[in-house]
Amino acid sequence: MSEIEATLTRIQNHKGVLGVIIVNNEGIPLRSTLDDVNTKNYADLIPSLSSLAKNMIRDLDPQNDLEFLRIRSQKHEIMVSAREEFTLIVIQDPLVGFS
Repeated sequence: MSEIEATLTRIQNHKGVLGVIIVNNEGIPLRSTLDDVNTKNYADLIPSLSSLAKNMIRDLDPQNDLEFLRIRSQKHEIMVSAREEFTLIVIQDPLVGFS
């Protein structure tokens, strides 16, 4: 098992994690633990949102940079770590462990 696969498995095994996606800079999913439809939806939308957030941080302080983005809704919590080569997206149930 490669280091990437091992990391995906480790993240996926955390309580409440529904899926993990790695997307390249062109928005193409490289790895995913979700079905094709959900993978495409998240891969199409999240990198552009992350880019907007990154630009906003840079507009506020040109010497600062976005490292991590967390979005929480009633149904899901989406955590995004955007790097130069790829974007890591983790979707989890925000209510697991709090009931």
